[in-house]
Amino acid sequence: MVIRFRIKGWLSTDIFKELTSFSNYIGRLQGFSVFEIDENKMKLNNYSPIDIMEILKGLENDIIKDDLIEIEKYFKNYLGVKIKYDLKNLLLESKIYLKPYLEDFAVKGKYNYSLRSYVFDPYVYEDLKKHLSSKGLIVDDETGIYLNSNFPRKLIFSGELRDYQKDAIEKWKQNSNKGVIVLPTGAGKTIVAISAISQLNVNTLIVVYTKEHIKQWEEAIKKFTDASGLIGTFYGEEKKIEPITIITYQSAFRNIKLFAKDFKFLIFDEAHHLPAEKFKAIALKMPSPFRMGLSATAVREDGKQEEIFPLIGGIVYQKSPSELTSEGYLAPYIIRRIRVELSKDDMKRYDDLRKQYFVYAKGRTFEEILNSAKKGDFNAINALKIKSQMQHVIQNSNAKLEKVIDLALSELKNGSKIIIFTQYKDQAEELANKLNAYLIHGSIDEKKRIETLKEFKEAKSAILVVTTVGDEGLDIPDVNVGIFVSGTGSRRQFIQRLGRLLRPLPGKKSILYEIVVGRTSEELQSKKRRSAL
Repeated sequence: MVIRFRIKGWLSTDIFKELTSFSNYIGRLQGFSVFEIDENKMKLNNYSPIDIMEILKGLENDIIKDDLIEIEKYFKNYLGVKIKYDLKNLLLESKIYLKPYLEDFAVKGKYNYSLRSYVFDPYVYEDLKKHLSSKGLIVDDETGIYLNSNFPRKLIFSGELRDYQKDAIEKWKQNSNKGVIVLPTGAGKTIVAISAISQLNVNTLIVVYTKEHIKQWEEAIKKFTDASGLIGTFYGEEKKIEPITIITYQSAFRNIKLFAKDFKFLIFDEAHHLPAEKFKAIALKMPSPFRMGLSATAVREDGKQEEIFPLIGGIVYQKSPSELTSEGYLAPYIIRRIRVELSKDDMKRYDDLRKQYFVYAKGRTFEEILNSAKKGDFNAINALKIKSQMQHVIQNSNAKLEKVIDLALSELKNGSKIIIFTQYKDQAEELANKLNAYLIHGSIDEKKRIETLKEFKEAKSAILVVTTVGDEGLDIPDVNVGIFVSGTGSRRQFIQRLGRLLRPLPGKKSILYEIVVGRTSEELQSKKRRSAL
């Protein structure tokens, strides 16, 4: 195809020389200097379509505008690449052979022969466009993404960031507005994200773990900005989409296509949940170029943070509870491990079960046993059943429950505000009954949980017993005592539970008791948990 352009008037020697580096001079015609694009010269002299368009646009007062439009159209059709979006994948179409241009791109796409397109997950949208442009290709973006992505007005942030929060924001900005920020519970991750929202001022989707978190985020955004009227919440019967929309992981996963095109900034609260396969799809299938993950810990026990955090931009900032306590930002704390013993009969029962467990485990790790059980492995299934029986012996130890009750009553007498953490609903109910304490677990309806939390918050001195539903989202600054009755070896869970006690108040000192049954798996779990500090 012959592509020509016309220039008015006479050209300087330098401009003429530059133009003939990628085109042939045809001659003067009707008062114009006429040139014809030569693709061989382009390749020989390393001129990309983008280079040529920049040169010709620099002559916009002299070049015939219709010719410039035709050249751009030609480059897009024959020397460019179209990028499309079908609400599931990005599709790259081009009449040129794209493989050499994509070989050094960080993420490998797959070529779909029926579509005649390279297929990519949408999360690479901005990076892919930049990569193709850097290769000199003209990118014709037909995705329709972010057509109106800015807030209707400038958001005003009225909060005050601590030094480490400012550092976190700076590290995140230096990473192209992407990355995971790891701060302990109580260190103010939410206000860091709200500051980022106000700085970017673009449509923002905030993905949270529970309905309770939705309300907390909404209240925090209203407290620290003038965003009232720009906030929507999307869950249950309430489905309101606004420039700042707060949604649960479950709802976001079910409605990816609804949100995909319009939200430029994506925030993952409690980002350690993202590796769950269906939640991971949110990170993969949303094209949002700006991303922030918030988490109390950089590790998961299954190691899957290594496959998901890069989808958000990797860890850009991290502080431990001990660091922030030493700097005076979190309440000083003591962790006191209290060892109790099983009765003689319970110890014998536990040892017998442990021997059976090792027979069925056949030297496999617990993770390997879990995977084998999912595939129907008889020995693995039996190993898990026995493991459950071992836990039952530990958690129903009279010595453990008596020690918890003694500690709780003693601290209550001293005017403390106490949270008792347990992994098991039955154990939580038993402790709440014996201590006349407030109780929250997953089977209690949302309205009742909210009422219970409100009453506990307002109490000067009281006891709250929670199961894992309380590991995230509890915000009660004056709690100063925690009692860790049962849990896992999870460092994340330990950091979150400790964080419930660390919100700073004048003169506050916190203590976390770990009740550990000696000569059982709890001793190893305790050691593993503490490694997070």
